[in-house]
Amino acid sequence: MTNSSHMVNFASSRGFCTTFKSDCKETFFPDDPFHKFKDEKPLHKAKKIIQYFIPLFEWLPKYNLRLLRYDLLAGITITSLAIPQGISYAKLADLPPIIGLYSSFIPPFVYAIFGSSKHLAVGTVAANSLLIAETIGNKVSPKDNPTLYLHLVFTATFFTGIFQLALGFLRLGILVDFLSHSTITGFMGGTAIIICLQQLKGIFGLKHFTTHTDVVSVLRAVFSHRNEWRWQSAVVGVVFLCFLQFTRYLRQRKPKLFWISAMSPMVVVVVGCLFAYFAHAEKHGINIVGDLKKGLNPPSIQHLNFESQYLPVTVRAGLVTGLIALAEGIAIGRSFAIIKNEQTDGNKEIIAFGFMNIIGSFTSCYLTTGPFSKTAVNFNAGCRTAMSNVIMGFCMMLTLLFLAPLFSNTPLVALSAIIMSAMLGLINYEEIIHLFKVDKFDFVICMAAFLGVSFISMDVGLMLSVGLALLRALLYVARPASCKLGKIPNSSLYRDTEQYPGSTTIEGILVLQLGSPIYFANCTYIRERTLRYVQEEQGISDSKSDVIEHVLLDLSGVSSIDMTGIETFVEIRRILDAKGIKLAIVNPRIEVLEKMTLAKFTDAIGKESFYLSIEDAVQSCLFTLNSKKTATESSNDQNVA
Repeated sequence: MTNSSHMVNFASSRGFCTTFKSDCKETFFPDDPFHKFKDEKPLHKAKKIIQYFIPLFEWLPKYNLRLLRYDLLAGITITSLAIPQGISYAKLADLPPIIGLYSSFIPPFVYAIFGSSKHLAVGTVAANSLLIAETIGNKVSPKDNPTLYLHLVFTATFFTGIFQLALGFLRLGILVDFLSHSTITGFMGGTAIIICLQQLKGIFGLKHFTTHTDVVSVLRAVFSHRNEWRWQSAVVGVVFLCFLQFTRYLRQRKPKLFWISAMSPMVVVVVGCLFAYFAHAEKHGINIVGDLKKGLNPPSIQHLNFESQYLPVTVRAGLVTGLIALAEGIAIGRSFAIIKNEQTDGNKEIIAFGFMNIIGSFTSCYLTTGPFSKTAVNFNAGCRTAMSNVIMGFCMMLTLLFLAPLFSNTPLVALSAIIMSAMLGLINYEEIIHLFKVDKFDFVICMAAFLGVSFISMDVGLMLSVGLALLRALLYVARPASCKLGKIPNSSLYRDTEQYPGSTTIEGILVLQLGSPIYFANCTYIRERTLRYVQEEQGISDSKSDVIEHVLLDLSGVSSIDMTGIETFVEIRRILDAKGIKLAIVNPRIEVLEKMTLAKFTDAIGKESFYLSIEDAVQSCLFTLNSKKTATESSNDQNVA
């Protein structure tokens, strides 16, 4: 063996408490939030901790009039979008329209206190509105028992807040990562399709409709009630939809005119109200929103319903919509933060959403999160801090106190046009095509969500897509990456021979690299794949000079190992010994080496069989091979003599 100046460190294993603390820290606190002020004085540390948990105290002391100018404009702009969207999405959730306005008053103030994003604008979203209507509507009809239905929606919102708050405090935001980009793309696209089709009820002025959300049921309901179609309503709806789409097109062509697209829903509502009032639209089959009372949010905590017969449906609605709301809100907040080279804290966002929905459920609000359309308008309007949400809250307060009755004449067809226009922007055809070109499995995951939501139901489509994504992850775990390494000429680098065909293998030595944690689920595969590499290498040539005598396992990419994995290495060594092949381990990480030491594997294989680098291991093996070859030649010479 050759001596290397760098040896593997076989230090004493760390204690259980140390390793457990380290693992928990990496799992729940990967950003190490308290490290930056751990050496501060107690008073200053307490101040920093409060600022960390309540971001308002971090940015508010630095606030000034220059920032207020930008936030004031952004806040007024997103209010003009929040009013029509609030009424529209409340209608989508089969709730009284005033609930949509309530949901844009209290939650923005809560988010401004606890939220970490400077650009996120909070409010209701179409996907969750429809999902609430579908889930709770299957248990209680919003038409037959609207009061109970409304109370169950408040209860589901409460459970959403509790669920989100628990995830945030327990640092379990990693659960949101199970909703992959492909799943979200397919889910939003499928949701946009069924929401658009459901708006045909408003466009055609239908009075009877289905409670189901799948495409087949909706289209059947539309065409089976052709006798209820109102051409007047259809004409008004098409005109409004064309106007909204034109402003969207204008924004895409000239981004500086974003404010026209942002104000267009409000323009549609105002024009619709004037048209309905002066043309007596109701007499021509064009339905209107109806009575909107003035006044701020009434308390609703006394209306929360925890009866056993309704508890399963409210908990289910709260958990499913809460998870989707988190995925959408966090993803959108991070996307706009990246544009400004800033960061958002996912767990802070989860806590903010949790408080937002808990307090909202007490004040006649339903589920709120960070919608893309409103956040994009807020960003383009030049917001600087979360104060834009505060401005929106104050503007919404003035609307509720003085202006709410003015919107009572809003035609339902105008709201349908606003919703359809917003949903058409969520069908990301380019991204779906991109997924197909880059990764076929991602495309399948996306289409499972898209088709499942469109033709079965929203929760089934979501579960199908998440199930396929988890199946893919399990396949990666069960079939980890491994490769044979060869040496790059004129260097000490060893790389995958398949990726680098010019790399050369060393006679009598097989270098293999394992690239994932080794668990019970993949141990059998790793054993069989390693032995197959040996068999393939020995089968290349019948020459004895090509027989493998050393197998080197590079464990640089193996982050952890369980007892089954160690037993697998014992078995591999036993099989290789029977074939006259020696096993060596290269660069095991501290977690892996500790377990190997505690399991006595290092004693069984010998500490001299552990190497810090592939080059050290290869040189040691070559020294052994040359020594053996020299001894064999000397023995042959003596026999000849």
